[in-house]
Amino acid sequence: MRRILALLLLVALAPAQAGLRGYLAAEARWFPRHAPFPGQAETYPSLVADPEWIVDLADGDWTLTFEPFARLAAHDDARQHADLRQLQLYHASGDWEWRLGVGRVFWGVTESRHLVDIINQTDAVEDIDGEDKLGQPMIELTWTRDWGLLDLFILPGFRERSFPGREGRLRGPLVVDTDHPEYESSRRERHIDLALRWSHTLDVWDLGAYVFRGTARDPQLLPRVVDGQLRLVPRYEIVTQFGLDAQATLEAWLWKLEWITRLDADQNYSAAVGGFEYTFVDLAGSGLDLGTLLEYHRDTRGRAAPDPFQNDLFAGLRLVFNDAQSTELLAGGFLDLDTHSTAYRIEASRRLGDRWKLEGALQIFAHIDPGDPQYPLRDDDHLQVSLARYF
Repeated sequence: MRRILALLLLVALAPAQAGLRGYLAAEARWFPRHAPFPGQAETYPSLVADPEWIVDLADGDWTLTFEPFARLAAHDDARQHADLRQLQLYHASGDWEWRLGVGRVFWGVTESRHLVDIINQTDAVEDIDGEDKLGQPMIELTWTRDWGLLDLFILPGFRERSFPGREGRLRGPLVVDTDHPEYESSRRERHIDLALRWSHTLDVWDLGAYVFRGTARDPQLLPRVVDGQLRLVPRYEIVTQFGLDAQATLEAWLWKLEWITRLDADQNYSAAVGGFEYTFVDLAGSGLDLGTLLEYHRDTRGRAAPDPFQNDLFAGLRLVFNDAQSTELLAGGFLDLDTHSTAYRIEASRRLGDRWKLEGALQIFAHIDPGDPQYPLRDDDHLQVSLARYF
């Protein structure tokens, strides 16, 4: 608590200076339906600080990036947390680049799900869309050649996934006990993970392929009796995962594909998401750009998959106003082609002047089949609004 308050105060009082950027935000979530479990609330206010300092060292030969993150939240102690998103040294020399420390890496091209993204752990108390990531200790070496980029990652420390607490919403009837995680590896969180990725731009294609060997970021949730209470305990397996992402840019069309194959001690499976985005530029002379999105998800585990994307269709619209306030709207929905479960999400953002930004998100679980992994969330429709000041 004291560290979070100190960071919020530091960001609020920090003078404008070279190399400092980020934001301070006030946020609220409102759940219109009655809380399904005892101790839960209907409104969850919070404050967020996400500053970033970038400093040149050794006459510009090295660059240091420092990005702490903190959320001060009401009602749910698990959502009140602080994290080191980045503390990383960067150096480039000829065809080589080094990154040392704690960092974040993003892989993927599709809109509705980042299937190939595996380096960083998901910060699941932030949101259910998988966009927020914890900082990952890493050594990254990049080699640049005419035939593409080759990235080697050495990941010496594992980060456990965060989950809502007993008082938090967007959870099932059993609380996830993050204090007693289980690991396949005898080294537990000290297991050293490795990844090798190739990426290249070839004509209209942006391509990427990788192999990863290490601790799975998405744990199995196993029922266990802890201190006399039935809870879910996360178990982290050792996996080998191959991944591929590709995007083709053909005028107004974007064709996208992400595919993985995972091998572990229990089972082998493959999953993919692919589709397109077509943009109507300056729609009917209005100055608006309208993007239409369609993506299909498939998982070879079928209904046995622990996530809801085994045979699903995503459709969405992206509206860009191209105004001085950078107003944008993204609306989309999922349809499970097996169970006919449906869920929708609408996101909007608009700048207010030079320093302020207003964002909102509406999540609706319209119809969730009892066999769907999202069934415990069926009463957790919510509206989230945040007002951020950037610096």
